[in-house]
Amino acid sequence: MLDIKFIRENKELVKENIKKKFQDEKLPLVDEVVELDKKIRQLKLDGDTLRQERNATSSEIGLLMRDKKIEEAEEKKKRVSEINGKLTDIEKNEETLSEELKEKMLVIPQMIDDSVPIGKDDSENVEIEKFGEPVVPDYEIPYHSDICEALNGLDKEAAGRTSGNGFYYLMGDIARLHSAMLSYARDFMIDKGFTYCVPPFMIRSDVVTGVMSFAEMENMMYKIENEDLYLIGTSEHSMIGKFKGQIIKEEELPITLTSYSPCFRKEVGAHGIEERGLYRVHQFEKQEMIVLCKKEEAMDWYNKMWSYTVEFFRSLDIPVRTLECCSGDLADLKVKSCDVEAWSPRQQKYFEVGSCSTLGDAQARRLSIRAKGENGTYLLATLNNTVLATPRGLIAFIENNYQKDGSIKIPKALQPYMGEKEIIALDNRK
Repeated sequence: MLDIKFIRENKELVKENIKKKFQDEKLPLVDEVVELDKKIRQLKLDGDTLRQERNATSSEIGLLMRDKKIEEAEEKKKRVSEINGKLTDIEKNEETLSEELKEKMLVIPQMIDDSVPIGKDDSENVEIEKFGEPVVPDYEIPYHSDICEALNGLDKEAAGRTSGNGFYYLMGDIARLHSAMLSYARDFMIDKGFTYCVPPFMIRSDVVTGVMSFAEMENMMYKIENEDLYLIGTSEHSMIGKFKGQIIKEEELPITLTSYSPCFRKEVGAHGIEERGLYRVHQFEKQEMIVLCKKEEAMDWYNKMWSYTVEFFRSLDIPVRTLECCSGDLADLKVKSCDVEAWSPRQQKYFEVGSCSTLGDAQARRLSIRAKGENGTYLLATLNNTVLATPRGLIAFIENNYQKDGSIKIPKALQPYMGEKEIIALDNRK
């Protein structure tokens, strides 16, 4: 959510930003917001004027009563009563208009960074850099679910009976590999100086609307029936919500956290050949990184954060690339975002395994997250980035470490988390 003062003083700039995001249907909101703001400020002014009159009149009543001028005092009391009635009406009107203003402002997108490429959708995202050589072996790599099933590590049929489409059972060495990757991701970030955290997996609606746009909420979140609780789609939601309404001491900045959670998503509209495997599922697990910092430090942290994800995947012998998200592919709260994509030797193309975003002060403004320094309080910048989301990360690992004999090679970095195993072979099935 933008600062109303910024919108008031930069109306055309805000409209231009909306056009860059190809959301022209939102253009009328800018004028509507400015007009509502004008009405609210006038109501505040009228209210202040009436309160001044009421205070002055109340003082006069005291003097008139002292001087036994009862009739004049009664007339003044009538005026005070009239003022109170008008103030009640003004305050109700101000509350109604303020709520309407907030609803409209929540829909106006955050100002994007000047470096963001302009494009309508993810087809116009821009490759930044590749890390590692994308190799296509001289033998066939089966579909990832077929590899897992051959190792007795996946049962989607049983999950269909218990839970429906989009769920799965992982078993044996594949389940262990899944957990090992998450444990390694946790320790990888702890070694980078981040504090480990396991957050609540459900959050209230006021936190949901504080951390994401309405469109994201509708497409992603599962609501708990008859309760004001939602299952989280990523631990970022809980982690940013942790600081709701807080004033943080400046000397405690930056706050760097890495959080584990299961994640739950509707995946509305998900379809296609990849859906028969583990690429798009309703439940997955994730190691996330969260940073709260001064706004002027946000871009430095943004570049550090995505580079950590690249380093993590390269340590597992997985080639990756970074992809700059274009304006039309940015969620409304984001200032700038990039995806980290892993190489798929089976498909001979890259696919998304993580996303890094800086949101400026959008979430902090919605949730009133501030820092206090020598010059007073100020809103913080918030950033989030995926270290590992799996089983999607598991797919990348399996494909890039699959051997001709049907086994899966375990890189050195992961061996301590796999009981020092160097390979998952067919004869290791449990």
